[in-house]
Amino acid sequence: MGIDASIRNQFPILDQQVNDRKLVYLDSAASSQKPLVVINAIDDYYKTIHSNVHRGVHTLGTRATDAYEGARENVRRFIQAQHHEEIIFTRGTTTAINIVASSYGMEHVEEGDEIVVTYLEHHANLIPWQQVAKRKKAKLKYVDLTADGRVTVEAVEAQLSDRTKIVAMAHVSNVLGTINPIKEVARLAHARGAVMVVDAAQSAPHQRINVTDLDCDFLAFSAHKMCGPTGVGVLYGKKALLNAMEPVEFGGEMIDYVGLEESTFKPSPYRFEAGTPIIAGAVGLSAAIDFLEEIGLENVEAHERELAQYAMAQMRDIDGLTIYGPEERVGLVTFNLGDVHAHDVATVLDMQGIAVRAGHHCAQPLMRWLGASSTARASFYLYNTKEEVDALVTGLRQTKEYFSHGF
Repeated sequence: MGIDASIRNQFPILDQQVNDRKLVYLDSAASSQKPLVVINAIDDYYKTIHSNVHRGVHTLGTRATDAYEGARENVRRFIQAQHHEEIIFTRGTTTAINIVASSYGMEHVEEGDEIVVTYLEHHANLIPWQQVAKRKKAKLKYVDLTADGRVTVEAVEAQLSDRTKIVAMAHVSNVLGTINPIKEVARLAHARGAVMVVDAAQSAPHQRINVTDLDCDFLAFSAHKMCGPTGVGVLYGKKALLNAMEPVEFGGEMIDYVGLEESTFKPSPYRFEAGTPIIAGAVGLSAAIDFLEEIGLENVEAHERELAQYAMAQMRDIDGLTIYGPEERVGLVTFNLGDVHAHDVATVLDMQGIAVRAGHHCAQPLMRWLGASSTARASFYLYNTKEEVDALVTGLRQTKEYFSHGF
């Protein structure tokens, strides 16, 4: 599949002991680890070309600007956007969605209008829309899920009306691994005159995205989930929409003319990048994109899905273990082990060097839909192995045994 041990060896953090056990890192859906090529790219940037961008005529300023704008072009190509002006660097997915909500949402949603979301949403793609609905006296509508946690086109269509202004949906659920039919939903939204906002935080690291083919109006993702650095992400928006939106932050670089009473602003992307931008982060993200594309996102996706299916097949043999979500999914498995609290499961696994996520996963409405206060989640990435899945399953059996016999 194009994934071998040499790839794993490029992630130095994985070569360590945790609690006297070999580290098994199964929490990449929260944040992935970083390959040397990304670490070195950021290191080289600070060592050799760092300067502020766009504002200077000296050599370092030019080199830094070229690196920063080169990263923008690399992102544009990566998601197959049509224009580099459609790529805005942000602090991450959360900031990107908040920009859309605070600018487009507040400008276009009126009293009585509707915003359509799903029960699958991460809080980052829910709370901003709650705030818009509250402030504009609009209605927030939820798409019903199938029994195994999928979104159907029919269920979306049932929630749409002529008052629908925004449809906001995760491309992939961070809890269930559900893959949503974004292209079909975008078509339905546009037929109602609404815009389509996509949270791609859990899809961009694992599969090819073509925003032109999806025909979404806005799309957001974060670098740190796809082998890149923390503190940087991307907002894609259609050029005409972005240029018609008001900025949400004001200051240097985003201005065109500044008078004593009024100012005018540059077009996108700069109108949304006030102040000194996230230069080193953009450089690191660009290096991460190159790294993933060299391996092949098709290979990454196939590897993760194989691990998830391998894990589920073994986990189903553990009495009392519940797996949540559909059979068809990306590379993660969310589960509960009988009556053992997810935090206790994660703690005992950590004692064995195994890192999984436990809690509500920033998706409290979905937890209530599942009837669970919290769950544990094992998520896989290109550096994980079947041997690590075996270690997880062994750890879960030991955890079950531990709690069955009490303390």
